[in-house]
Amino acid sequence: MRRNLRVAAYAVCVRDGQLLLARSPGPDGTDEWVLPGGGMEHGEDPYDTVRREVTEETGYRIEVTGLLGVDSRRHIRRRRLRRETDHHALRLVYEGKVVGGELRHEVGGSTDFAAWQDLAAVPALTRIPLVDVALRLWRERPADGRPTAPRYPGR
Repeated sequence: MRRNLRVAAYAVCVRDGQLLLARSPGPDGTDEWVLPGGGMEHGEDPYDTVRREVTEETGYRIEVTGLLGVDSRRHIRRRRLRRETDHHALRLVYEGKVVGGELRHEVGGSTDFAAWQDLAAVPALTRIPLVDVALRLWRERPADGRPTAPRYPGR
């Protein structure tokens, strides 16, 4: 079985009761909301990753104000006509504050739209599970960087 490790950094940016999110097509093509962020490039510091990714996906520049926690998830990807992959996603979740730039949508990247969403409306959005994990980290601020609630409902 093939092994794959992906390290990524994401930002929770909350302003005036709204969360900054980006929209990305899911595996089946359905649009889903994601935190701005993404994969580290070789040799890149995760602090620089999250700042770069937020700018690429939203147009905003952020100040990283804290490390909220680390989300580690592993699953087997089964693909037709290819070997299975043991995928390990290691995601660093930061808190960020917008300090410049203007909201815009990414062109030619992994997302196609960025928007501020009311925190109260987030549960009704089609979103990836990391959004919920990150919001729990933001609300709870656990000393060990792990949310107390189950990380992935139904799993």
